[in-house]
Amino acid sequence: MEDSKILDLYWARDEGAIKETQAKYGGLCYSIAINILSSPQDSEECVNDTYNKAWQSIPPKRPNSLAAYLGRIVRNLSINRWNKNHAQKRFGGTEVLLSELSQCAPSREDVEGEIQSREITKVLNNWLRSLSQGDRVLFLRRYWFCETLNALAREWGTTPNKLAGRMYRLRQSLRIELEKEGIWL
Repeated sequence: MEDSKILDLYWARDEGAIKETQAKYGGLCYSIAINILSSPQDSEECVNDTYNKAWQSIPPKRPNSLAAYLGRIVRNLSINRWNKNHAQKRFGGTEVLLSELSQCAPSREDVEGEIQSREITKVLNNWLRSLSQGDRVLFLRRYWFCETLNALAREWGTTPNKLAGRMYRLRQSLRIELEKEGIWL
């Protein structure tokens, strides 16, 4: 079913919207959650919570891209669940991802931080548009969809070490772009 028809079901408050969302985007949502959480049970809960949040927020929102909207919800829920599960613990997978990005994207939770977050978003979107399609896809799959270096390396026909170097150069490029725009770490 097309996204516009699924969104119409949400707006009509037809519970079939959840069924259609699950049929079309359940796999995408689950893959995002499992890449972050590495736990099938937690991932399934986050996916179900995603459907609930979508039900609660549509309407009044009518997203331009249902896939991106659901992806953002499940990603945020999964990161929150991961943080809750690993408070005061060290865990290799997602912690490594977040620490890699923390080196080129600051985080602040106040009004100034919110304004800076919007500026960073604008710079990040422009930077992503400036990349080749391959680098853009690679960056998003690694840092948005949280795919492992090993899985990406297999798919791209390279070694994890070479791919790690490429990801490092992309992060450095992003850092330079942020600094050029006056966003300091």
